[in-house]
Amino acid sequence: MKTAFIQAIELLFSGNEQLHNIIAVTLRMGLCSSVLSLLLGTPVGIVLGSFSFPFRRALIVINRTLMGLPPVVCGLVCYMLFSGVGPLRHLKLLYTVKGMIIAQVILITPLIIGNVESYVSSIAPAVQETARGLGLTSGRTMLLIINESHYQILSAYLFGLGRAFAEVGAISMVGGAIAYKTNVMTTAIMNYSNMGNFTLALALGIILLGISFLLNILAALIHWQLNR
Repeated sequence: MKTAFIQAIELLFSGNEQLHNIIAVTLRMGLCSSVLSLLLGTPVGIVLGSFSFPFRRALIVINRTLMGLPPVVCGLVCYMLFSGVGPLRHLKLLYTVKGMIIAQVILITPLIIGNVESYVSSIAPAVQETARGLGLTSGRTMLLIINESHYQILSAYLFGLGRAFAEVGAISMVGGAIAYKTNVMTTAIMNYSNMGNFTLALALGIILLGISFLLNILAALIHWQLNR
């Protein structure tokens, strides 16, 4: 473990072009997919948690089913859609970072919807009752619900970001782990482990954990600054 930690530090400051490319692709894929999932999932989660309408329970059940979608199944579906015989072949998304981001969004969005919906459904009745007593419009009531849920929304985003960084199955199928193009930290760790280079694989794991730790610190600082 000590050797792996020392090697991780040496790798970071070695000027290794391939390592820097892997980190850059990992950050691009993780940040883009998690932000897109947040933008798509948060409004849906708030609507499902705040309003009663036909088929609401069915939609919640479907989303909870998708929360358990196996990554390899998602990767297989995306591969079939993006491949040379798939309906989306003209977009040329197979073995690209954009294709990996799409696969990640499919996996992460249901998780954010579920996290936001479960929290909003617990506070929405009380907030709506207070809003009616104050004579607030539907729009202001929605803004009040969002304001009361901002910490949970941030937590959902961090959860999605962690899932994005930890994913292997879907992105390896869609991206192909191509060096200097679609190789990310998790696929690199898997490849080095398969080659028997466990020290280097563990060193990459330490770097990935460090990146996640720094991003969580940044998110916490933003949250504390907003609540001052």
